[in-house]
Amino acid sequence: MTDFDVYERELWAGRAPAYERGFARLTSYTVGPLLDAAGVGAGVRVLDVGTGPGIVAAGAARREAVVSAIDADPGMAETARRNVPGVDVRVAVLPEVPFEDETFDAVVGNFVINHVGEPEVALKELRRVLRVGGRLALTCWRMPGSGALAVVRDAMEVAEVPWPDDIPVTPFMEYGEPEAFKELVAGAGFADAVVDEVSWEHVADPEEWWETGALARVGSNGVIISRQAPEVVARVKAAYDEIMARYAVGEGKVSLPAFALLAHGSR
Repeated sequence: MTDFDVYERELWAGRAPAYERGFARLTSYTVGPLLDAAGVGAGVRVLDVGTGPGIVAAGAARREAVVSAIDADPGMAETARRNVPGVDVRVAVLPEVPFEDETFDAVVGNFVINHVGEPEVALKELRRVLRVGGRLALTCWRMPGSGALAVVRDAMEVAEVPWPDDIPVTPFMEYGEPEAFKELVAGAGFADAVVDEVSWEHVADPEEWWETGALARVGSNGVIISRQAPEVVARVKAAYDEIMARYAVGEGKVSLPAFALLAHGSR
């Protein structure tokens, strides 16, 4: 396990409730396209990697697929079990996948590959559990982050909060554009690799977004803010409010643009 993987385990421990109330709503937009790209339908044996609160697993179950799921965080796995009763949810840290060779017709992962220290190794393991001809579909954020992904980080920069030396940047930063993501997937042995660009608008309450993200220690930005003195947090919040005002759509809501990549291919 890399230092980044160790950091990720510490980062997400205990964060399941806040993630479910906040960021999971943003990532839910890509569930349909992800399942479509993997050909998930009735009777398809599918593995949801990094299931989190189980949103993708639930979508696959609604399509009458035969669903299994893994997540590195025990709290996330327990949340998924509660949200999607009857699904086989196991705790496993990528690149570990606790299933036999060629178990699944499809493997999907919604914004999880960017949380892995060695994405190349993880992809080869996902290929191992796919049957010949099976489909892989993975989403990641377009890098560098912008729109919904950047508002807190931008506010920190305005408030002149430095990035700490002990908090690593995701190794996936170099793959967060279409051609690099495609080459990564193809390099792991997947045929017909394609990367689609996906964008959408996420409508949210800016105060709730601040509470469930920045103040709840969801993601590295939240960890950094949790270390700051109250007067520094107040400066970040003031900058955040100013940035969010640009996205206002009325009735106390904002509409945040989101930009992602969807890679898919077959074994």
